[in-house]
Amino acid sequence: MSERHGAVTFQGAPLTCVGDVPAVGAKAPDFTVLTNDLAPAGLADFTEKVLIVASVPSVDTPVCDMETRRFNTEATGLGPDVRVLVVSMDLPFAQKRWCAAAGVDRVTTLSDHSLASFGQAYGVLIKELRLLARAVFVLDKNRVVTYARVVPEITSEPDYAAVLDAARAALK
Repeated sequence: MSERHGAVTFQGAPLTCVGDVPAVGAKAPDFTVLTNDLAPAGLADFTEKVLIVASVPSVDTPVCDMETRRFNTEATGLGPDVRVLVVSMDLPFAQKRWCAAAGVDRVTTLSDHSLASFGQAYGVLIKELRLLARAVFVLDKNRVVTYARVVPEITSEPDYAAVLDAARAALK
């Protein structure tokens, strides 16, 4: 498994990401995560729609909270053919509790805590922290990556406009 030292920073300090970020135009790699009900899920469980897949360090942090709430709000305007997934290392029941408390109902939160499968497959597993780097991927209905962006500083938000534009383009 490849390692990319300095791939992201946390408050300016360089960190190492494990795995390779899938290239735009490549087939999206599969992964195994847990749903909020502790059931295993993989890419094949989300085949019917264009996917926005965001990885965040933890929904219990301010920037991740803002990002997940923002995607929850934006999901309404994207229509029924786009689904938003947010993957973190948070435990599934912590994600479920957070979603209920935050009123998040249009985003599906998934936990990578057990296997770090998503983190390694998408090149966003932070070696030093065993958290996921902040990144966003858009996958078309054929599971081809149409947008891939790892946010260089994990305390910064992603470029929402670029993500939403990529999701709309993937619908065509």
